[in-house]
Amino acid sequence: MSVQLDSNLAEDLVKFKLKSIQDTIKAILVKWNQSNTDDFIQRTRTGELPNAEPDSIIIRQLVTDFDRLDKVLKQIKAKDS
Repeated sequence: MSVQLDSNLAEDLVKFKLKSIQDTIKAILVKWNQSNTDDFIQRTRTGELPNAEPDSIIIRQLVTDFDRLDKVLKQIKAKDS
């Protein structure tokens, strides 16, 4: 199935989702008193943060989603240029 979407609307939707992902990541990092995702994931792997594995899995997925959506946003902007 294919859907046509105004590029401005698509850009707004992707930006909204990116912001939501950033907010969720930030909330998890604050919860565990961590400053960045890489350190959080590493500390979880080494066992420095007991019980953080579920949040670490979520962070890894959110980072993947963020990267994918960021590429989509760049494609949208490139088409508008």
